[in-house]
Amino acid sequence: MGIDLIYIATGLILLFAGGEGLVRGSVAIAERAGLSKMVIGLTIVGFGTSAPELLVSLKAAFSGAPEIALGNVVGSNIANILLIIGAGALIMPIAGWDRSAVREAMVAALVAFALFGLLKGAFLNRLEGALLLAVLAVYLGATFWMEKRSRDSQMFEHEAENFEGSGVSRTSVATVFVLGGIIALVAGANLLVSGAGSIAKTFGVSDAVIGLSLVAIGTSLPELATSISAALKKQSDVVIGNVIGSNIFNVLAILGITSAIVPIEVSERFQGFDMVFMLLLSCGLAVILFAAKRIGRVAGFLFIAGYAVYIGYLFQSGAIS
Repeated sequence: MGIDLIYIATGLILLFAGGEGLVRGSVAIAERAGLSKMVIGLTIVGFGTSAPELLVSLKAAFSGAPEIALGNVVGSNIANILLIIGAGALIMPIAGWDRSAVREAMVAALVAFALFGLLKGAFLNRLEGALLLAVLAVYLGATFWMEKRSRDSQMFEHEAENFEGSGVSRTSVATVFVLGGIIALVAGANLLVSGAGSIAKTFGVSDAVIGLSLVAIGTSLPELATSISAALKKQSDVVIGNVIGSNIFNVLAILGITSAIVPIEVSERFQGFDMVFMLLLSCGLAVILFAAKRIGRVAGFLFIAGYAVYIGYLFQSGAIS
């Protein structure tokens, strides 16, 4: 088991470093190419911070571990809402989000409803994957058009600003960051999936539980780092936008790309509580952003406590008989 823990720890480090390198290098190249901060925040940051989920889901699907692939996405979306928003609110109460955050949260809830319906089948097939990618393209186009019309919304610009600087100024250096990030992501995904699968067998729990917990938390590290940084800077819109955007990308882009390449078998586990829980959290976040004015430290603590209870439930219910 010791070597498996080393694999997992090394994989998590590589995924985090690779995601950071990929995003920072890509942002620097995009800026030199003259792209606006809004476009960078909406597309490059969105795709980049979800790169760990993509590589892990692809590796798991190709390795015959579909429960890890699905658990990675569903579990990451749950962790994003409870763990990451909770951590951000504990550091600094979240307040002052603009109307676009409410709109994006409603989109995330609709996307969760769509996934709930798709997972009622035995497989997430290539046609459904292509459909998810088509919806993603429509979403990006519509969001870009609406953001261009709204002068007050700066959520995506602030997300881009979080990845500026850090010495990545020259194109050659930025290219090294991008290539190094991709290599680190591939290596990290291989190590994490290999180690996680072995740990699941060692402790007698299902791949789904490992995907929903350990793997999901690991691939959410880029979002966690971004949200902590934004909370320290009192950028509430980035904390909220980072979570909502990641949840949308995880379903539409990560599952879309993965299932378009290799169909994903859907186990009964993802037709029950975990998917319903993700759906309820997505709808609940939309309601909170619409009806409330702030998410304070008490709420942040309750979010994290709720996540701890959920993880406990996973391991209690996920033992292999």
